[in-house]
Amino acid sequence: PGWLGAGAAARSSALSAIAGAVEAATAELAALAVREVGKPLAEARAEVARTVAIWRYYAQAPYEPTGALHETAGGPGLLLTRRRPHGVAGLITPWNFPFAIPSWKAAPALAAGNTVVLKPAPEATACAQRLAAVIQQALPDGVFTVVAGGAVEGNAVLSTADAVSFTGSTAVGDAVVRAATARGVPVQAEMGGLNAAIVLPDADIARAAAHIASAIAGYAGQKCTATSRVIAVGAALDPLREALAEALRALPVGDPADPATVCGPLISGLARNRFDQARGELSVLAAGAAPDGPGWYAAPTLVEKVPPGHRLLREEVFAPLAVLLPADDLAHAVRITNGVPYGLVTSVHTAGLDAVLHGLDRLDTGMVRVNAPSTGVDFHLPFGGAKASGHGPREQGRAALEFYTASRTYTLTPADAM
Repeated sequence: PGWLGAGAAARSSALSAIAGAVEAATAELAALAVREVGKPLAEARAEVARTVAIWRYYAQAPYEPTGALHETAGGPGLLLTRRRPHGVAGLITPWNFPFAIPSWKAAPALAAGNTVVLKPAPEATACAQRLAAVIQQALPDGVFTVVAGGAVEGNAVLSTADAVSFTGSTAVGDAVVRAATARGVPVQAEMGGLNAAIVLPDADIARAAAHIASAIAGYAGQKCTATSRVIAVGAALDPLREALAEALRALPVGDPADPATVCGPLISGLARNRFDQARGELSVLAAGAAPDGPGWYAAPTLVEKVPPGHRLLREEVFAPLAVLLPADDLAHAVRITNGVPYGLVTSVHTAGLDAVLHGLDRLDTGMVRVNAPSTGVDFHLPFGGAKASGHGPREQGRAALEFYTASRTYTLTPADAM
């Protein structure tokens, strides 16, 4: 209660101080992400910069209106609505964005007056502990806590938090939703995607290929917004096949500490095995050059002629691997896009807006990006997907402030009212 009672100015000042402290530690944090989770240095620096921007954005949130004033139905008095924090926000986060994801959950929760308990993925424990040390310098004791560990610690957070926000796999996310729902606490879960890039014949093929290649292979495809299906409409198929194969082969694969690297190693040997099994004996259109020597590297790969029902057409692999699929027209491309259990983000590449205005509202995805990669969604807009990609309210932007608060209705009537 003391954190909420400190007032808007104190909370805003603290979040601003966190932004400054994260910015001052940019070099150290980026290097730690390279070492612990294999994030390419350029992406690690960009993630830290995004983290700074997130804290600065939410530093203004404590001053936002928290409710509204309404007229009574009849007679004197006031009717008020007011949003109040839930209490303790329990955050369960993945390893692939070890600074940005905890921040875009924690910053709005703290801005609204909640305290936070963060349970990071075991693979990103050092990043979480270092971020916590930076954050805790600006906060009273006990307002932000890290609980490192695995399933036992995650279940402890689930059993005690007043609101739960999760990002991770579908299987774990489903269990988190069930556990939080059984307790009757608010829960949101972001659980990945099987994202498509639709390329129409009028698109700038070279530009589209560059965008899609980066979304397939950036950070070795270890993003929930990575592109894993490329749908070429009509006459776009042949030129896109050639351009995308060339773009993938040209992407630098190697040591994540090298500033030029785009595709670094996978997170583990198990992840590398999943990549090898998914690629299997499929027809490979293009494959980059993975370095020889130690490291769980996987060459960025594009395959085609994938048989119906193959796992690449129904499961998220989380690796630099994508399928090229033909479509007769936009309507056919939309059916292909929607024909999977997930619905996080779709990118569409076209020179005109007719297709966007007439066809894309039929997409079962939470986000649509036109002439842009499927990755790189703006942090001040709502983030989330449909179907198996997400459960509950959206993250980020003003939507996050609503999730971390509950609306209360107040009726104020004069003591002498009849």
